[in-house]
Amino acid sequence: MDSHGVLRVGNTRVSLDSVVYGFNRGEDAAEIQRNFDALSLAEVHAAIAYYLHNKAEVEQYLDEQKIIQEEIRARIERDFPPRVTREMLLKRKRGEDPNWKK
Repeated sequence: MDSHGVLRVGNTRVSLDSVVYGFNRGEDAAEIQRNFDALSLAEVHAAIAYYLHNKAEVEQYLDEQKIIQEEIRARIERDFPPRVTREMLLKRKRGEDPNWKK
């Protein structure tokens, strides 16, 4: 676990989350290793084994990480709202925005 509370695989910046999500999508160890070339195949196998042997704890950790990510995303969206939203662009495209001149 790093100083930010994220579980990393080996001495890399690859998170356990990344390996587990790949594994749960049906990727095998070799495919995961190709996606994260900082990892050795042995490290991928070790991460998968850790997950399978500690599934309840890892799933709880992943749930906690999702909550943290959602809080961060909400804070960023609150503090830095987009200047132009999708809705505004669609209004411009349809010619419904009186403040937009073509």
